[in-house]
Amino acid sequence: MKAKIKSAYLAPEGYQDQLVKELEGVTACHGRLILTDQQQIKPPFWTQNSWQNPILIPIQSISDAAKKLKALQRNWSLYSFQLHRRAQLIQEQLPHVSAKPLSFPASLPGSPMGSWTLLDRDTLLVASDCSSLFPNGEIQFAEDKKNPPNRAYLKLWEALTVARDYPRAGQFCIDVGASPGGWTWVLAKLGAEVCAIDRSPLDDRVTQMPGVHFQKRDAFSLSPDEFKESREKTDWLFSDLVCYPEKLYDWVRMWVESGACDNFICTLKFQGDGDYRMAQKFADISHSRVIHLFHNKHELTWVRLKSWEPSPVQS
Repeated sequence: MKAKIKSAYLAPEGYQDQLVKELEGVTACHGRLILTDQQQIKPPFWTQNSWQNPILIPIQSISDAAKKLKALQRNWSLYSFQLHRRAQLIQEQLPHVSAKPLSFPASLPGSPMGSWTLLDRDTLLVASDCSSLFPNGEIQFAEDKKNPPNRAYLKLWEALTVARDYPRAGQFCIDVGASPGGWTWVLAKLGAEVCAIDRSPLDDRVTQMPGVHFQKRDAFSLSPDEFKESREKTDWLFSDLVCYPEKLYDWVRMWVESGACDNFICTLKFQGDGDYRMAQKFADISHSRVIHLFHNKHELTWVRLKSWEPSPVQS
């Protein structure tokens, strides 16, 4: 079985089943780490960190394991599913990797982050090439526990950080499903002008922020034509709206095809097992990716940036 390992994928906590259903050639599941004997044709959606081209390394001792890892590269993150004490002793002999939370807005780390685990007492599974630059795909932020009206702002912080782009001062954003205002708060703090739309009001503190304009209405009644006279372009469209992905897809396709907006970040919210084929329909829109963020739960996030190539490489 070990000789057949071609790739490994770390599922978000509690979503191993969703990931397994996406993958071809699954050979073993070690906690949240799913091993396959095939290279996947397309990146899976329900992965927190993808291990590309993992290798097996026999070890004779804790120090031997650390020596062999350091010979490959500097930065390593442990995923531990068994033999926890032995694994931790190996990790302690590796160079320290800062776990300091990011202060938003932040740049992604410049150095690669490898991943490793102990398959058994004398065998490491190691991947120098991983999809995430953060330990086990977990992006931690220095939280603002005073000003945002809810914790949804962390999802947008993460999405913008992974996208490596942000709304700028002077840009115009639409935020649908905005109440109570977590995402609008992020956008206004970045200096953007925000049209926030929801049937329920925003938190008063968000409503009073410079550049925030609130409309109480059904988000899906909003069309690109409404802004043609007042502005040439909508720079960003955001949605954390609670709705079926099918309905959201039809609505954003209208916006994409109109050419009225350059950039999109939308949460895809699934009920129960859901129909994850809708995620692929979003991913098939040009210049798009669908990803699972560390701060998502039973959700995926669709990101479309005008600056991206039609099939961007996963970060």
